[in-house]
Amino acid sequence: MDKFVYKKSAGVTALSASMTEFKYKRHAHKEYAIGVTLRGIQQYNLNGSLQLSYQNGIMLFNPEQVHDGMAHDKAGLDYVMLYIEPKLLLEAIEKKDIVRFSTPIVYDRKLEQRILSLSHAILSEKDEALCCELFLSLTDSLIQTSHSIDDKKDNALIRTAKDMLHANLEHVLKLDEICKEIHLSKFQFIRLFKAHTGISPYQYFLNCKIERAKLLIEKNRDIYSAVAACGFVDLTHLNKHFKSIYGTTAFEYMSHMN
Repeated sequence: MDKFVYKKSAGVTALSASMTEFKYKRHAHKEYAIGVTLRGIQQYNLNGSLQLSYQNGIMLFNPEQVHDGMAHDKAGLDYVMLYIEPKLLLEAIEKKDIVRFSTPIVYDRKLEQRILSLSHAILSEKDEALCCELFLSLTDSLIQTSHSIDDKKDNALIRTAKDMLHANLEHVLKLDEICKEIHLSKFQFIRLFKAHTGISPYQYFLNCKIERAKLLIEKNRDIYSAVAACGFVDLTHLNKHFKSIYGTTAFEYMSHMN
């Protein structure tokens, strides 16, 4: 049976998931995502290459890194995932510029245990102070892991386009305005954006709307204001897209957060 449970503490969202039939659509998160495969094999495409995370595999996703996800076979899989805001991770590791994981899957017992300790504490609603301490231990392990981090700068044109997309999430995507600003034709822009991010501008825009809705639901516990603020037609429209990325409907997600 497919099951997805989300909880949040100390600024970190934890997911406990069991999947057999469900398949994530291609999407990206603005957070870092760090997880452990507990049972089975997690299969996903990342940057155009197939990845398989076996039991005890640690999955490392950079912000805005496009991926899908599914169970490799009929046995299904269980896993936990932590979603960490870039600002929070950079504050913890005392870095100013965005950092990136250079290896998508690693096997490291110490790092695995620290991910599991933090995810368990968040999911079982332990004190926030404890979750903060466990988060700091986790980031210490990330720094010490030789395969963890290298620096990269985003393409300036793509950064401008992303900023414009984020500024207009409650409206319809207007390619003309973005293309005028960065002096590219629509086709040049779509091709460049996809080459750089692995996802089309429209898919990216839709992902951002869903992510904004998630944050508003967490903050206000009001699902209908999130529907309106993010320009969805109705709750059914939001739920459909929300489930394709988070495995659960927006309504179910809100109930986990209460």
